[in-house]
Amino acid sequence: MLKLGSQFYAVADPAGGHDPVELAETLLAAGARILQLRLKHACGRDFLAAALAIAPRCRASAALFIVNDRVDVAILSGADGVHLGQDDLPIAPARKLIGPDKIIGISTRDVATALAAQEAGADYIGFGPMYAGGLKNTQRGQGLDNLRAVRAAVKIPIVAIGGITEATMSEVLAAGADAAAIISDVVKSPDIPAKVRALLAIKPSRASQ
Repeated sequence: MLKLGSQFYAVADPAGGHDPVELAETLLAAGARILQLRLKHACGRDFLAAALAIAPRCRASAALFIVNDRVDVAILSGADGVHLGQDDLPIAPARKLIGPDKIIGISTRDVATALAAQEAGADYIGFGPMYAGGLKNTQRGQGLDNLRAVRAAVKIPIVAIGGITEATMSEVLAAGADAAAIISDVVKSPDIPAKVRALLAIKPSRASQ
């Protein structure tokens, strides 16, 4: 079974006005050991260029490199895997393309989609959005009880995402997430390296267990 190796799942996203390659360098230097490249509005050429620049930096830092949405970019850049949404390629054809040894993560929203992802062969699932707000300005989050239900249903690692901050990360980990993907609270921080180090030091909250 996949071992994520870190409770903080870093995302290089241009939100906040950051260059994704420069942001990736900052995240890795601060200690991030899982990094996803997320470029929702980039053309294929720019997405691949960023992935090709980030991949060797992740290898040098012994960090897992995951590409969001684009199986082709993941393959061409030599990434460790791809993270797919519910509207992206299904797992079976994605696996055929990317190969048996690469990581495939799937975004899920409830127990049913989580179980389906596990049964289809996902290596980990993303679950959320956890809270209102976040990068997508979600009006309502899934909450800790739904996360606990998913944790009870699946055996593969869970990466919680959506509206999570430094203040809520501990309760998310305590409720069953193996890692938390945090974007806004990181990219909008005035001191990103300090924020990353703080997130890596957080312990699960006993009150939420």
